[in-house]
Amino acid sequence: MTHPPHHEPAAPRDLVGIGIGPLNLSLAALAHPLPELDAVFYEQRPAFDWHPGLLIDGATIQVPFLADLVTLADPTSPWTFLNYLKSRERLFPFYFAERFHIQRAEFDAYCRWVADHLPGLHFRHQVDSVRWNPARELFEIDYTRLGHDGTAAAPGRTHAHNVVLGIGTEPHVPEPLRPLADAPGVPVVHAADYLAHRASLLAADHITVVGSGQSGAEIFLDQLRHRAPGHDRIHWIGRTEAFAPMEYSKLGLEHFTPDYTRYFHSLDEATRERLVTSQWQLHKGIDTATIAAIHDELYRRTLHGGWPQAVLTPGVRVRTAGRVGIGISRIELHLEHLQQGHRTCLTTDAVVLATGHRQRPLEPILAGLDPYLRRDNRERPRVDEHFRLVLDPAVTGHAYIQNAALHTHGVGTPDLGLAAWRSAAILNSLTGKETYPLPARTAFTTFGLEPHPRIPQARRSETLTHLAEHR
Repeated sequence: MTHPPHHEPAAPRDLVGIGIGPLNLSLAALAHPLPELDAVFYEQRPAFDWHPGLLIDGATIQVPFLADLVTLADPTSPWTFLNYLKSRERLFPFYFAERFHIQRAEFDAYCRWVADHLPGLHFRHQVDSVRWNPARELFEIDYTRLGHDGTAAAPGRTHAHNVVLGIGTEPHVPEPLRPLADAPGVPVVHAADYLAHRASLLAADHITVVGSGQSGAEIFLDQLRHRAPGHDRIHWIGRTEAFAPMEYSKLGLEHFTPDYTRYFHSLDEATRERLVTSQWQLHKGIDTATIAAIHDELYRRTLHGGWPQAVLTPGVRVRTAGRVGIGISRIELHLEHLQQGHRTCLTTDAVVLATGHRQRPLEPILAGLDPYLRRDNRERPRVDEHFRLVLDPAVTGHAYIQNAALHTHGVGTPDLGLAAWRSAAILNSLTGKETYPLPARTAFTTFGLEPHPRIPQARRSETLTHLAEHR
């Protein structure tokens, strides 16, 4: 479905969303049935897609299907995953499949279904700046409408009482490998582009996968499964001390509840900083089923004697990298073992960087708001309990933020399981009422010696009283 061109209304919007990833798509879906809310969302890409390079056949998302865009806030919404299945006449096959964790490609297809049918989404719109107009008491959002070839077609401007930033993440390339990754024709690719290069990687005599998280595990497994015994020359290295499983115990998962999010936000900045670095296994480990599948595949290759040629080495960092050889150039990785202190060189034909994603810099978009932003001791934007950037009191509108508050809201920030709850919390704050009733308690664990009180609704005077007054 193609969204038609739109014209900006004379009246300011209630909410402008910047970016259309799963989190802002969740917000748009939950905002859709609210007649008092005029919301619009802009995205520079031509259509919705979710990590297309990692939609490896059989790879599943790491949260249950109930963690769709809306269900955990409103299971009666027309935008649930189950309603998507019903619209495709696939509800009975899904029922008999008995799958609690769906394939990543299926989640992407579900999100595209929502994006194709939900009004108020405008793709090929690149937001260039956001600034506060004190005279009009509105946010001014400048954007560029893009043509089908991605070039600028026309500038535009809209005004809003509130904005929400959901610009997502971008592939992270470690500094030692950046020159090779940026050079044309060099077979150093990020995992985000894996599927586009999969055939050539399978044809390479030797490849190296860098990164010991879920993406690295899935790519290593995919390459291993599709290489014949005796032709499985794959190195898998990562900085962590082990190819460690993700924490997936039932009480461990309570770190991804609203209760823990509220508790984490209540801590002082230094404590939050320490926790973020120590909790990596809550969200950067490997699914135990993937670890088991890797071991099964390696074991299968020993049935007739001998060992596979694949090498798995944790606790290793890449110090430097370069190209070697005459004619067909190869890649030389200079490695250091972090526990032994031993250094060596590894020559390989291709490198896949499963080195994760980092938050896209907010500074380019928020430059116009910089005089109003309140920052922490590390110069990061402060974010309040309602997911709003802390701005100067002179700014009467609110700027909400999605997936850029790890430092203030903890490990659940990018987690799909909290997407619907956070979207509902934002809409409750925005409308100044309990538009979506949210549970007072969500975990058996009590984080802290005293139960942390439920976050109160934002005061009516702080929110969109104009919604009722001007309709």
